[in-house]
Amino acid sequence: MTNHISPIFWLWVPLAFFITQIFIEIFAPDEFVSGIVSENGLYEVLQALIVFVGFIICLVYFFSKKTDKHPYYITWFGLAAVCCLYVVGEEISWGQHLFNWATPEGWSELNDQNETNLHNMSSWFDQKLRLILLIAIVFGSLILPYLLSKKVIKLSAKLTKLCPPKEFGVLGLLVLVPHIVDKILETQGISFFNRFSEVQELYFFYFVAFYLLNLYKITSKSEKS
Repeated sequence: MTNHISPIFWLWVPLAFFITQIFIEIFAPDEFVSGIVSENGLYEVLQALIVFVGFIICLVYFFSKKTDKHPYYITWFGLAAVCCLYVVGEEISWGQHLFNWATPEGWSELNDQNETNLHNMSSWFDQKLRLILLIAIVFGSLILPYLLSKKVIKLSAKLTKLCPPKEFGVLGLLVLVPHIVDKILETQGISFFNRFSEVQELYFFYFVAFYLLNLYKITSKSEKS
C-alpha cells in the first residue's frame, strides 16, 4: 500500500507519546498516573475520540462520490465502520458515561464494573478481541510487508492496497515491543505501566484511525487504481 500519511503522524507523534508516557510512569505522582488511565479518565476519552474519527472516515468513504466503490473496499470499510462503532459504544458504555443512567439490575449482575457494556461481561468481548487486534496490527504492519517485499506471497493490486504501508511498521513496533516487555516484566512480578492495557489501546486505535485515513486517500478516484 502507498503511504499518504505524513511522518509527523506515523513516526514523530507516536514516538513523542511513547517517550512522554515513560517519563509519566517514572516521574509523575501516582495519583496523576492513576487518574489519566482510570475508568472515564483522559486515555479512555482519547480512545473514544480516536475511534470515532475512524468511524467518520468510513462514513466519508461511503458518502463521497470521489472514492472507488470496489466490493473489496466497500466490504472492508463496512467492517471497519461496524468495529469502530462497537468500540466507541463500549468506551462510553453506550451513552451511560455521558448521560449517567443507572445500570439495569439484571445487567449489573453480569457486568463486573456495573456498566452497560459488553467488554466487562466476558473476556471474549475484551481481552480476546484485544489479542486479535494486536495480532492483526503486528501481522499487517510488520510481517505482511516483509512477505510481500520478498515475494513470498503475491496479492492482487486491489488486495495489496488494503495492506498497511510499510511505514506503519513503526506503529506496529510501538504496539508489539512494549507488549513483550510488559509480559516479561509481569513474569518477574514487576509492573512498570499503570494499567498498560489503556496505553496499548491508544496505540491500537491510533493505528486503526490513520490506517483508515490512508486507505480512504488511496481509494480516492484522483489516485490511480
